[in-house]
Amino acid sequence: MLTSLTLQNFALIDEYTVNFDDGFNVITGETGAGKSLILDALSLCVGGRADAGMVRMGHDEASIFGEFDVANDTSVQAWFAEHDREFEDTLLIRRKISVNGRSKSWINGMPASIGELKSLGAILVNIHSQHAGLELLKPQFVVDWLDEVGELSCQKQAVAHAYHAWQNLKKQALDIKEKSAQRADRMALLSARLGEIEPLLGVDLVQIEQEYDELSNLENLMQSAVQAVGHLDNEEMSVTTLLGRSLKICDNLSDKSRVFAECSELLTNASEQIDDAVARLMDYAEQSLPDEERLDELNNLMGLAHRLAKKHQTTVDELTVQAGNWQAEFDELDNLPDAKALDKEVEEAYQGYLGHAHILKQAREAVASPICQKLQHQLTELALPNATLQFVFEPKATEDYNVHGIDDIHLLFSANVGMPMQPLHKVASGGELSRMALVMQVMSAGMGSQTNPILVFDEVDVGISGGTAQVVGKLLRTLGNACQLIAITHQAQVAAAGHRHILVAKEHGEKTTSTLQVITGDAQIHELARMSGGVQITKATLDHAKQLLDDVATW
Repeated sequence: MLTSLTLQNFALIDEYTVNFDDGFNVITGETGAGKSLILDALSLCVGGRADAGMVRMGHDEASIFGEFDVANDTSVQAWFAEHDREFEDTLLIRRKISVNGRSKSWINGMPASIGELKSLGAILVNIHSQHAGLELLKPQFVVDWLDEVGELSCQKQAVAHAYHAWQNLKKQALDIKEKSAQRADRMALLSARLGEIEPLLGVDLVQIEQEYDELSNLENLMQSAVQAVGHLDNEEMSVTTLLGRSLKICDNLSDKSRVFAECSELLTNASEQIDDAVARLMDYAEQSLPDEERLDELNNLMGLAHRLAKKHQTTVDELTVQAGNWQAEFDELDNLPDAKALDKEVEEAYQGYLGHAHILKQAREAVASPICQKLQHQLTELALPNATLQFVFEPKATEDYNVHGIDDIHLLFSANVGMPMQPLHKVASGGELSRMALVMQVMSAGMGSQTNPILVFDEVDVGISGGTAQVVGKLLRTLGNACQLIAITHQAQVAAAGHRHILVAKEHGEKTTSTLQVITGDAQIHELARMSGGVQITKATLDHAKQLLDDVATW
């Protein structure tokens, strides 16, 4: 339940906190006063789109703060558990919008993403648009509404799951058939590629190039080794000779100074390392000349690598990776499932879908008539005494089967005796559509009261007036006894039926400002008189307003 909304620097509002009743809350005011601001603010709390135009002129940001009582809401508790958040009986949602259009959100003081607000908002609020009458003209709306009011969600989900399973297997079977048709040619091509690259598998091409460079220059390298040995050991002033002299000096003075002792140890190590280097260089200089066969082998490997890299438009370094891809594709083709076995699985999945679809069809047909009777009864009270309705099930073509089942479902309507029933869009007037939309939304809202405790109606009583409006008010008040409702209305009869009346007014000072206040007593009577009588408030309109409230008290 929504307990309060606080708006700061939001559109035409400076700052105001509005409290809500747990029943039917009505919002009224003159056209342009800002009635929709409350619904806009609530929409932001549940993940609605933010807009820089929502920030009051002259300010850098706007804030919306919503407080909800969710102590007994198991769906909200489950949401908090799923999102690893700590649940509290009071839910606090804050949304801040800056002049650059960016927004930030918090749930119980912790940062939240828009996605989290939307998923939580889907549990908290169910908003019914003032354009719902237009939705009735969409075939899918009728199907979804029938399933919702008929409580067929389990059967509908079973059909959807079975359909997706069937389609996934069907697609897999088609893919395999396409691959099978070209399987032999593709496997031959891959086998040829793998055969070409086989000599390069298991070798390090970088090492191969390094070895080739060394063997190609081996004679010069051997000569350089001889020169290096001469500098280290053969000449009179070689490194070895000079090192020996220095070592002898340090040895003689090592008992006189720790520095000489340490240097003696270092020079000894250096002498050993130089001896090792001389030995290795001598071995290198005395080795055999390069093996021409080995040079040819290395040259062929490098040539093959560069040719294949050019052929397959890749680099030498990526050749082995590409070979791995070819091998994986070859193995996949070699192990393709049997097409006939997969066709059998597709057929089984199709039959499974048909089974669930027929169950859903039978369930829809079973609930269709009672739901039509309930609709007709409600429409009779809304000044459509001769309304008749019927759901018609028209089988789809096999290729048109989908997640919604195997039938197209139409709602036929007639408002007059003796006139044949036809689809709504052909026969229903604007007023008839409005009344139909209202009744259907109320019936739908009643089914979802546990998962959508806050029901919002944005001027769904448009096109309705007089005694019919009073019936609408009674309908909404009755629904408000079961769950929380918030509705914008221009009808005094509907407004009088509210458990709480919120008035939105516009004040013109240095800046235009919208004000909000909960009205009762004389203030409420005056507002109802304005709504029913216009600008001139007379004793007659005041008496009429009082009578409306008295009538509600007797319900």
